[in-house]
Amino acid sequence: MPDLNKNELEALRILWDRGSLKPVQIQEIFSWNIDNGTLRSVLRVLMDKGYVERRKKGKAFFYRARGSRHGVLSGMIQRLAHVFAGGSTAGLIAELIKSEKLKKEEIEELKQIASSKIEKDRAMDKESGA
Repeated sequence: MPDLNKNELEALRILWDRGSLKPVQIQEIFSWNIDNGTLRSVLRVLMDKGYVERRKKGKAFFYRARGSRHGVLSGMIQRLAHVFAGGSTAGLIAELIKSEKLKKEEIEELKQIASSKIEKDRAMDKESGA
């Protein structure tokens, strides 16, 4: 799927969080001021890119996200990994850890997530007989 800009990502975040909404409702929730014409243009572009669909209810149009948050994130991660880490997701994560200034608590949280992932994968391997 095509790349997304800041306004498109914000509109998608709102639609994933809140479901089907009219443009005026999206505009009210936006994290920064966006005029109605710009928002409608953003929604039109999102429809063209395949991220959003529109349905008419009465006189109003309602917009909703077509793909899941996880699916879009996965695609973005794969593109970033391709550009910054030769296609390796682990390499991308390593680059992020190296380049970002992380607090001790954040590093501990990352360690905990990694350990939990290892345990979960081992349990799934045992279940599947691998």
